[in-house]
Amino acid sequence: MSTVPITLTVNGERHELEVEPRLLLVHLVRDRLGLTGTHVGCDTSNCGACTIHLDGEAVKSCTVLAVQADGAEVTTIEGMASPDGTLHPLQQAFWDDHALQCGYCTPGMIMSAADLLARNPDPSEEEVRHGLEGNLCRCTGYHNIVKAVRSAAKMQSGGTMTTPAPPQGAGQTAEAVAEGIKP
Repeated sequence: MSTVPITLTVNGERHELEVEPRLLLVHLVRDRLGLTGTHVGCDTSNCGACTIHLDGEAVKSCTVLAVQADGAEVTTIEGMASPDGTLHPLQQAFWDDHALQCGYCTPGMIMSAADLLARNPDPSEEEVRHGLEGNLCRCTGYHNIVKAVRSAAKMQSGGTMTTPAPPQGAGQTAEAVAEGIKP
């Protein structure tokens, strides 16, 4: 099969690639670039586990061809933490508020929530629930996810958050939170 040249910037790093025209962006990110925090959940755009930011907007990367991202700026869950490893406020809030269990949906939830907070920095509980409608979680029941998004909104606006002390030995790296892994 023939290939098409594309150039895109992923998490601040420019990539020049040759891709098959039918390659999905989720597979480019995971298989070609090794950014496995973006999950393939359903391949039908129902679950939201593959949500990333494309030119600043949340998209389900299983619905976008890699060639459609030519010239675009892509952010994955791995690009959310600071270069020094400090977690993004949403990543920290998901950890602090116990908003993840198996962790499979977590990267997509965080990416969708970041898009929501960029558009609405102080969402109500109802607005958070509506903003995350395209993301499915089969473990948590959403209560702590909504709580985490609202906590992150408060943290980003300079408000204070009550953060429980982590249990002994619960050091958490950005990579572990990106993958939804608890120690």
